[in-house]
Amino acid sequence: MDKPVQVVGSGYIFLVLMGFLALLEGVKGDPRAKTVNISCGHQLEHNGTIYVSNFVATMENISEQMRDSGFGTAVTGSGLDTNYGLAQCYGDLSSLDCVLCYAEARTVLPQCYPFNGGRIFLDGCFMRAENYSFFEEHTGPDDRAVCGNTSRKGLNFQESARQAVSHAVAAALGNEGYAKAQVAVSGTNESAYVLANCWRTLNNTSCKTCLENASASVLGCLPWSEGRALNTGCFIRYSDTDFLNKEPGNGISRGTVIIIVVSIVSSLIVLAIGVAIGVYIWKYRYIQKKRRGSNDSEKFVKLLHDSNLNFKYSTLDRATGSFNDANKLGQGGFGTVYKGVLPDGREIAVKRLFFNNRHRAADFYNEVKLISSVEHKNLVRLLGCSCSGPESLLVYEFLPNKSLDRFIFDPSRGKLLDWEKRYVVIIGTVEGLVYLHENSEAKIIHRDIKASNILLDSKLRAKIADFGLARSFQEDQSHISTAIAGTLGYMAPEYLAHGQLTEKADVYSFGVLLLEIVTGKQNNKSKATEYSDSIVTVTWRHFQLGTVEEIYDPNLMLHNDNNGSNVRNEIFRAVQIGLLCTQEIPSLRPSMSKVLHLLTKKDEDLPAPTNPPFLDEKMEFNETSDNECYPLNRADNDSIATVTHSSFYGR
Repeated sequence: MDKPVQVVGSGYIFLVLMGFLALLEGVKGDPRAKTVNISCGHQLEHNGTIYVSNFVATMENISEQMRDSGFGTAVTGSGLDTNYGLAQCYGDLSSLDCVLCYAEARTVLPQCYPFNGGRIFLDGCFMRAENYSFFEEHTGPDDRAVCGNTSRKGLNFQESARQAVSHAVAAALGNEGYAKAQVAVSGTNESAYVLANCWRTLNNTSCKTCLENASASVLGCLPWSEGRALNTGCFIRYSDTDFLNKEPGNGISRGTVIIIVVSIVSSLIVLAIGVAIGVYIWKYRYIQKKRRGSNDSEKFVKLLHDSNLNFKYSTLDRATGSFNDANKLGQGGFGTVYKGVLPDGREIAVKRLFFNNRHRAADFYNEVKLISSVEHKNLVRLLGCSCSGPESLLVYEFLPNKSLDRFIFDPSRGKLLDWEKRYVVIIGTVEGLVYLHENSEAKIIHRDIKASNILLDSKLRAKIADFGLARSFQEDQSHISTAIAGTLGYMAPEYLAHGQLTEKADVYSFGVLLLEIVTGKQNNKSKATEYSDSIVTVTWRHFQLGTVEEIYDPNLMLHNDNNGSNVRNEIFRAVQIGLLCTQEIPSLRPSMSKVLHLLTKKDEDLPAPTNPPFLDEKMEFNETSDNECYPLNRADNDSIATVTHSSFYGR
């Protein structure tokens, strides 16, 4: 039996459903999903894998509560990895608009990773996650006011705003912490509009204190026309624009549903017009904000109809045992991968996306479009997808040995990959990148080359996976400008600083990967103790001193005692090529076809590498720059997938 459709799904059919639901809601609501402020904690997560798993579980738990009541709390895990979460929509949001606002908050807040806490205020809802119980907190050092600066208002408006704030605060204390107010401005057609809301975890005393502090703070924004108080336990907004939803936040009533259903049954014409209006309104309220949105949806539907890529959700649900944890292959920043078995006995890997909203829908479409258009022995093969169920699913060939990082960063499993086997993996990865950069119809830049995205088949041969961030452009373009996305530590400096993307960004990432394969050390910047030196910097210094062998992975030499000299020469050559790929100046980095030539023509002399970027590692890996790599709340016509430590099959 198929699982019931949830309101948080994505895909084209989901867009139609959302449009129809908008019609049922009376098309009067506004989710007010614009991000006002996001602030992250200062403590790093303790265990990245456990943290992500707990965070996702907390968000799923809250998601169910939000659909029912517009409010939710959840606690997942124990010890240092415990995740406490809270989300609440403001009292005037409808049930549908609340779900949409929460979906946006849930997508943006993960940008605080690798910090284990953060809070986000949207104009329609609030969300917070920490590793401790904060539910009763109502004041804190991060309390602030955010003032609009569109226009300055006169004394009459200022007085009306003060009265409206006072009325709303007083009314909220007798109305479970929520109230809205409107006070006319004397001598004009204007009014001052106010909304005040406490989080439902607060008692009356704490709510009163929070609202009083917030009202004093927000009125400090006068004479500006907009003001918002973002406090630990409450939210207040005033404006000269009527931003308030007119309907109560309890969603559509049962009686209204019955009336609408009866009217629909009575007239097919009303049904056709109603659905068309619903889709039209949803499209212009949410998709038209993205210039490519509607075109992508149409292309996506055509792609599915013109191919055999479409899977039924129920088929994949059964294949994975309803996504049973026992079948989980790995988990990353935006999705979990499960092993499945189709009715015909084929083994598959099903990628289940966490965040199903307009940001992730674009990445879902992008991955399907790109990987279905290319075919190479060193690229993971896409078997299909499902977009008609409650969530987006991608179906890939199953590779039993999972990802490269499970071997080279594990002292025990690393023994299974001596230099000969690692060399085969390196060559396979290079050949896959050469194909993407030079032999496909359009130049494709992967943007997230790293060990967890290199999968290994039964014979330990490499296949590049995860094309959600990939971008294509024509040969006559020197670069494309795009929002920054990828994994910190693998991104080329020119891309990290300016967002200018060329194939040399993949070359840089591959160079980092090559040095990881040789050293067995991960270029991971998620721990405070690792901020001082990257693997590139360490290797460069040893290369200059002539002591590179000191950082080789001991597993490389285990099975090569009779041919040690040749192996050492090959490893040293690989190190030098890795440093050539990670040079600071992009034009000095070799193309991937040149890298393949240098790796296979072992007698050819190599040029001397120049210095890599960020010799002062704090320039790249300080916490501020890490956060600045997450532009999810920007209006950008490029799909943004954020900087993440995600993996395809997991670590």
